[in-house]
Amino acid sequence: MTSKRLELGIGLRLLGLLALLCAGFYAFQHQVYGLVAGAGLLLILAVWELARYVTRNNRALADYLLAVRYRDFAQHYNEQHADRSLRPLYAAFNQLNGTFRQLSAEREAQFTYLQTVLQLIDTGIISYDAVGQVEWLNESFKQTLELPYLKNIQALQKRLPVLYEAIVHLQPGTPTVVKLAVGAKTMQLLLSATAFRLHERQFTLVAFKNISHTLDETETAAWHKLLRVMTHELMNSVAPIASLADSLRRNLHREMELVPPNPSADHGLLDDVAEGLGIIQNRSEGLLRFAQVYRDLSTISSPQLATVCVQDVFGRVQGLMLPQLDGAGIALLTAVEPSELPLRADPHLLEQVLINLVLNAAYAVRETSTPRIHLRARAAASSRVLIEVADNGTGIPADLLDSIFIPFFTTRPNGSGIGLSLAKQIVHLHGGSIKVQSAEGEGTVFQLEL
Repeated sequence: MTSKRLELGIGLRLLGLLALLCAGFYAFQHQVYGLVAGAGLLLILAVWELARYVTRNNRALADYLLAVRYRDFAQHYNEQHADRSLRPLYAAFNQLNGTFRQLSAEREAQFTYLQTVLQLIDTGIISYDAVGQVEWLNESFKQTLELPYLKNIQALQKRLPVLYEAIVHLQPGTPTVVKLAVGAKTMQLLLSATAFRLHERQFTLVAFKNISHTLDETETAAWHKLLRVMTHELMNSVAPIASLADSLRRNLHREMELVPPNPSADHGLLDDVAEGLGIIQNRSEGLLRFAQVYRDLSTISSPQLATVCVQDVFGRVQGLMLPQLDGAGIALLTAVEPSELPLRADPHLLEQVLINLVLNAAYAVRETSTPRIHLRARAAASSRVLIEVADNGTGIPADLLDSIFIPFFTTRPNGSGIGLSLAKQIVHLHGGSIKVQSAEGEGTVFQLEL
């Protein structure tokens, strides 16, 4: 329809031009030069108007394409007041603008949705270009590394050099684990990277996840499996030895009592044999008791969770420990913020953990002039609770910090090496984590996040 109207308009204008040419030729033949001049002027105007009529659709299309180039889809073309031949073109422009606006709105919605998802996940994500300029990072990255702002990846070199070196040498498609200290926290991060091009620029996207809790659970499970196998084999092997040694010792004593003394016999040798059998029996029974203790470590039942008041738990621990601590001149201080702070936990198992940590702290402050132990609790992020057991004792050497939660490991002469392992297992059964910060000569802080 538009094409027919355009052809009709061009045809009428061409007829007008032909009429003006004929009139001018007729006037020239009859030497009416005034009429020739008028016809020539009208002919020029007609040619100009024909050119304008033919190219106005092109001008409108060029204007629209320029708007598309600059992504200006807000313009509206008035179809009612336009020339009849332009109305269909303007209607098409308006429809295209509407489609572009809808696509832009959908893309913006998808981008907002993706941004929201990336901000909520607990995986840290950062992207940067070939010169290290940071294009984007999510909230998990900021919170985990305690970096509210990062403009260039090189800025990590001063604040977190270990992480910077790991990122720089990270190969796309080859994950790596890095141990990192951020403020007072120690964590293990699983790093992975990918490279891509966008708008002729090279980008690197790095994602990391804190796997400390997962590794702790895996390590704990491995230790428990080892303990079950070891204690089973140990008890099966030692129990017959203890029984045999007891039988031999009793038989030897009975024979020595029944047989008359022989002056020529070496009774000292028989006494040594009896004493040796007694030692074998005692040590075998000691090994059985030892194995039984460590077997208990791997058989803790699932916690019976209930909503408890942290202040009440602290009060029971304080009431139980005060007589022993007062006798040693050790002050036990408690603080809970807010005072009615609730916690979902098994109160008996939680008290067992706190008592164990307080006893360890009491041993650590035994040589301190003003020994103090602090029990503190406060609300943490994501509806979690942070409990701290702090002391001003001798501290733990840095080279031992990674070993204190390993079963059998102890620095105390009469220690069993089971207390902290048990505490760690109980905390993991609650879905929490336990960490330690210590400095020699300054003290130690155990942090429980539940």
